Amino acid sequence: MQIPFSPPYIDDDVIAEVTDSLRSGWITTGPKVLQLEYEIAAYCQVEKALAVNSATSAMMLVLHWFGVTRGDEVIVPAYTYCATALAVMHIGATPVMVDIGPDFNIDPEKIRQAITPKTKAVISVDVGGWPCDYDAIKDVIRQSKQKFAPRTEVQKKLGHMLLLADAAHSFGAVYNNTVTGTLANITVFSFHAVKNVTTAEGGVICLCMPAPFDNYELYKTLRLWSLNGQTKDALTKSKAGGWRYDIVYPGFKMNMPDVLAAIGLAQVRKYDTLLLKERRRVFNTYTAAFSTHPWAITPIFEKQGCSSSCHLYPLRINNITEEQRDEIIELITAQGVAVNVHFIPMPLLTVFKNAGYNITDYPKTYLMYSGEISLPVYPQLTGSQCKLVAHTVIEAVNKVI
Repeated sequence: MQIPFSPPYIDDDVIAEVTDSLRSGWITTGPKVLQLEYEIAAYCQVEKALAVNSATSAMMLVLHWFGVTRGDEVIVPAYTYCATALAVMHIGATPVMVDIGPDFNIDPEKIRQAITPKTKAVISVDVGGWPCDYDAIKDVIRQSKQKFAPRTEVQKKLGHMLLLADAAHSFGAVYNNTVTGTLANITVFSFHAVKNVTTAEGGVICLCMPAPFDNYELYKTLRLWSLNGQTKDALTKSKAGGWRYDIVYPGFKMNMPDVLAAIGLAQVRKYDTLLLKERRRVFNTYTAAFSTHPWAITPIFEKQGCSSSCHLYPLRINNITEEQRDEIIELITAQGVAVNVHFIPMPLLTVFKNAGYNITDYPKTYLMYSGEISLPVYPQLTGSQCKLVAHTVIEAVNKVI
């Protein structure tokens, strides 16, 4: 039996929604994008949400709006996908990597130690769908306000470092009884093909800026900037007599098309009742299967007031080397079960090594990575398939150790 790692969830409702978009004659940014934004904002309990073409673009757009530029620093975890740091680099700033804690997430104390007058933002990452300790991170930012050196009017208006949540994995996660989307000043979700909710490619920006910011006006600004700074979107221009427009800002091309938003719309509407529920079932099956094995460090996915989106199941094998982990993976995949590793730490990747980052500066990151194996998690996995995955992993681990 072949078990893929993370196929997208495509059912008749998704196909019908996409078909409706195709038959409408309008497939780029239009009514389905607006509807997706509305439903995401309602789900996350925020005033406004903006759909764009990727989470990477979303982070770039937000940082650019906040005035982050050359000479500035943005604190990021060393343990994340490269896009978190690349978004910072793309706008000319420097990512300052810090180590993580035992939950795979950024260590608030390491944030505190890394803050300088150049620090303009902190990007938290909810690895695997488990939310960061946002209260602790906010405390660090609040207690470090005296180090904040604002340059722009927007920065002065906020009065402290921007907390930008890279919640690419954590749509639907809960922290202290609050759903992700409102836990940071601004939250970015990814709707890439492997995510809990997908639009094939795409991202969404949830706006939760405090007063005196107006999140409705901020939405309008970011939407304008995501469309090349053009005063009319394509749908408005297509109306009779609506051809004339202006370019009022040197913006970007970051919009999401309707035909992709349609996929996400159908999935969001059954997210809690089906997609997230089934992912939790898979998590519970794995955790039960590994509970009697002393070498298994299973991921936390719920505690009082907090729950994971169950995007990844990052199983850790205790007291093994990276080489042993790789050997275990080879044995698992030989049996037709696809697994993965999340993530290769950024300091191990060539572009960051060449920029001077060294994995020895992030010992916890390397420790967590070297023994980690991500198991398949998606609603389509049957109970028998989950048990087969667990059995295959157990056999492979026992053979190696």
